[in-house]
Formats: sequence, structure tokens, C-alpha cells
Amino acid sequence: MSNTPTDREDSAEQSQCIAKLNDGFRTSGGIGGRFMMTAGVQALDPIHVAELCRLVIRFDAFTEDNDPYGEHDFGSIEYSGQKFFWKIDAYDKSLEFGSPDPTDPAVTTRVLTLMLAQEY
Repeated sequence: MSNTPTDREDSAEQSQCIAKLNDGFRTSGGIGGRFMMTAGVQALDPIHVAELCRLVIRFDAFTEDNDPYGEHDFGSIEYSGQKFFWKIDAYDKSLEFGSPDPTDPAVTTRVLTLMLAQEY
């Protein structure tokens, strides 16, 4: 695999496209995909779950440390003294395998999972 400037530019463009799709999916509250919660999150009071979802939707604290590929597919939030993670994965339409092309919504189903940090 070469690492020419064109390859890096293509990779950067792909990451930007994925980030835009991930942001659109996340900020819509999961429209066009699946918004999942682990058992630990589901066990919380519904008011707390609603606030956590709001925090995920509004999340914009992406840095090189928490988003090294620039795809906006992971976040960490603190709420009510606990740490939570959310993660977006891109699957094929049947949800059996990874997406063949995460830049193409026609062949991709995004799944956001919200979890307690200790469930990761």
C-alpha cells in the first residue's frame, strides 16, 4: 500500500465524508440507523437516559486524542458523576458485516451504542 499525497488526500476526503454522515446520524437522534443502549444505560431512570441522549446528540468535543481518524465515531461524556461512551459503527444493510463502503448510505446502516464506560 502506497502512501502518496493522493492516497492521503483520498483518505482525508473519505474520513470527512464519514464524519459528516456520522454527525448527521447522531445529531438526528439516530434517524436512518439504530440507536442502541446497553443494559447499564437502560437500567437508569428514564429522565437520565433522555438527558444522556441529548448530550450525545449535542456532542461536539472532537479532538485528535478522541477522534484520531476524524470520523466522529466515538465520544466520552460525564453525567451525574459517571462516565459514558458512545460509539458509531457502520454495518452492511443486513447488520451482519461491516459496511462495504461507509461513505455510501445506500449500503450502510449506522448503529450508535450508548454505554457506561465500564461496559466497554
